[in-house]
Amino acid sequence: MKRRKFLTSAALAAAAAPVAAVQIASPAIAQSAPEIKWRLASSFPKSLDTIYGAAETVANRVAAATDGKFQIRVFAAGEIVPGFQVLDAVQNATVEIGHSASYYFVGKDPTFAFDTAVPFGLNARQQNAWMYYGGGLELMREFFKDYSIYQIPCGNTGAQMGGWFRKEIKTVEDLNGLKFRVGGFAGKVLAKLGVVPQQIPGGDIYPALEKGTIDAAEWVGPYDDEKLGFNKVAQFYYYPGWWEGGPQLSVYVNQAQWDGLPKTYQAILEAACGEANGLMLSKYDAQNMPALRRLVQGGTKLKPFSKEVMEAAYKAAFEVYDETASSNPKFKKVYDAWKPFREEQYLWFRVAENSFDNFVYAKSAQKS
Repeated sequence: MKRRKFLTSAALAAAAAPVAAVQIASPAIAQSAPEIKWRLASSFPKSLDTIYGAAETVANRVAAATDGKFQIRVFAAGEIVPGFQVLDAVQNATVEIGHSASYYFVGKDPTFAFDTAVPFGLNARQQNAWMYYGGGLELMREFFKDYSIYQIPCGNTGAQMGGWFRKEIKTVEDLNGLKFRVGGFAGKVLAKLGVVPQQIPGGDIYPALEKGTIDAAEWVGPYDDEKLGFNKVAQFYYYPGWWEGGPQLSVYVNQAQWDGLPKTYQAILEAACGEANGLMLSKYDAQNMPALRRLVQGGTKLKPFSKEVMEAAYKAAFEVYDETASSNPKFKKVYDAWKPFREEQYLWFRVAENSFDNFVYAKSAQKS
């Protein structure tokens, strides 16, 4: 009995020892931690609380974990630089850190698209798998070194919608001459089908659509699209956004600023981005269906792209990839690693995920 009491007391003392050590050490760590204030340039307007909000999540977590010693102030698109200049601002050290969608910068190099999404690519889970365990993070960070940037995944919207159109799109011919706001590498694919792609920041899409400067536009999905009011100026809402199966957002840190951060701050910043990565997807998943119901009830006409359009787009996409890989060594290096990983993921998802999803979704549809 005494021996049991002794062992229990010893175990409790041992368990308490590390806690005591942390409590003693924490003030010393806090005292030695430097005070750092950074400015973060976002590519998104404040009105989009989910996609813009990821940067605020990062800033809040970093401040909380460092007892306020590491402060990141978030600026919306246009407050310091326009949304499409975030990469340049971080590269040139105009700001220390940025938050954007890398496919905005395919005009500099189409390889940027792999850091966000490419047509008929990966869904959100597969994108995370490729980044964290499939070699994607190493490949993209090597690529970003040429821009003096340390890249960290920070958000994903999940599969997006196909956008808002003033007229019905039934055939490939209906796309001919269509002025369509679309992000990233999809513009090159759609151009093969006769579309005239336009890259316009999120906050500027509504007036362009309203004035008829463009004929159609895509952004993210129901939750954001409702906020931006696209349903007021376009009637037809198409799905799926085959060019964005799981688009990732990223944080950019100026490489010199990253190298100068204490290791603890580096770890905290990466952890905060990881949390924001998951939270963004969760919020979109929770909010998109209620928003879609409201849009349809308000008169929006929900339409799937036809099989003809999907097949033509799929063929055009892989033609563009092969053409680009033949002339761009950086693109080819990433594409040659990404493509077999995609095939492996598709095989796995067909075995378990898709068979489960198809069954339960069919059962759900029977009840509707």
